[in-house]
Amino acid sequence: MASAASLAAASSFFPISPPSSPSSSKSNVGIGAVARPGPAPSRSMAVRANAQALPKINGVKNDSLKQPPPPPSSEEEKDVFGVSPPPRTFYNQLPDWSVLLAAITTIFLAAEKQWTLLDWKPRRPDVIAADAAFGLGRIVHGGLVFRQNFSIRSYEIGADRTASIETLMNHLQETALNHVRTAGLLGDGFGATPEMSRRSLIWVVSKMQVFVEYYPSWGDVVEVDTWVGASGKNGMGRDWHVRDIQIGRTIMRATSIWVMMNKNTRKLSKMPEEVRAEIGPHFVDRPANIDEGNRKLPKLDDDTADYIRKGLSPRWGDLDVNQHVNNVKYIGWILESVPISLLESHELASVALEYRRECGRDSMLQSLTAVSSDGTKMSPGTGIRCNHMLRLECGDEILRARTEWRPKRAHGLGGGTGPLPAGGT
Repeated sequence: MASAASLAAASSFFPISPPSSPSSSKSNVGIGAVARPGPAPSRSMAVRANAQALPKINGVKNDSLKQPPPPPSSEEEKDVFGVSPPPRTFYNQLPDWSVLLAAITTIFLAAEKQWTLLDWKPRRPDVIAADAAFGLGRIVHGGLVFRQNFSIRSYEIGADRTASIETLMNHLQETALNHVRTAGLLGDGFGATPEMSRRSLIWVVSKMQVFVEYYPSWGDVVEVDTWVGASGKNGMGRDWHVRDIQIGRTIMRATSIWVMMNKNTRKLSKMPEEVRAEIGPHFVDRPANIDEGNRKLPKLDDDTADYIRKGLSPRWGDLDVNQHVNNVKYIGWILESVPISLLESHELASVALEYRRECGRDSMLQSLTAVSSDGTKMSPGTGIRCNHMLRLECGDEILRARTEWRPKRAHGLGGGTGPLPAGGT
């Protein structure tokens, strides 16, 4: 009885479920009275009760200990909302693809930027040598001579398998412009200094003389040296020396005289003192590379010219940034009136040019050529001299020129020389 009383007293404070034994279970089954469990309280209701019942500490409610209810299960959600949630599949649990794609794109762009800015790859010695050899050039000989190398490309050679005269002349012009840039004198204009740009002045070539020793072939590397000097009060002289970089043989020598022109009025201008102060420290005090004296170039007309080519006009690609025809284009125009028989048997050895008027986009020109003006007959084994003139259709002179030609020698792809076979190219 005492034990029963103590058990009753304890059960009043601590609810104790009576243990179930197998025998009792069997007896209940055997009697036939099946115990039906009552409806279990919904978990959602229990969660709500727990959420509403706040714990007490020393008889005082503590809101800080309030915990959010756990997420209901699928069965509970069906009980509460009356709607069954969608089944959980692999695709439903994947993240938002647009956010993931944006993150991946951002990572790749950042990596690409770092890859571009950081050149971590080791550079081969031959690549470094090529960059040095075919870059924008460099200043040599105490800062007064500019040097740049060029490789003869396959598209720069002609029917004779050698570089054309226009190719070599373009090399001269390129080194002249890069010389100005490397020296820190390049303004807003095409080869103009800052003081020239402020006064709307540009350089135009007045005279040029070129002597070609031989023409390089495809794959040859040429080295071009150029320097400038004073020419009278308002002019500037520029000379070039071109050689084969491997054997050191001279390929071409050239000299020129440049004057200033106002690009707005298209009239010649004197050299301002501010411009002279800019370019004066770069002048070289040495004689011109070629000295032809004061040999006059004769004027040609319909009666004195042997060949006339009409209907020549500049193309859009023939104009430079100063909106006049590039001076190299004039050489191609004077060769338009040279007879094919001379081009096939001889090669150009020298050319002297006198530019008298600029040529614009809408100009229509005529090319005149007089062969062997000194009375000698043109033959494959002798040198030939020609006089040339470019003029507008109205008769105004654009250019006077004189060319000298020597018998042609074949240049193979390997640079060998020999007589040109009949009918060969």
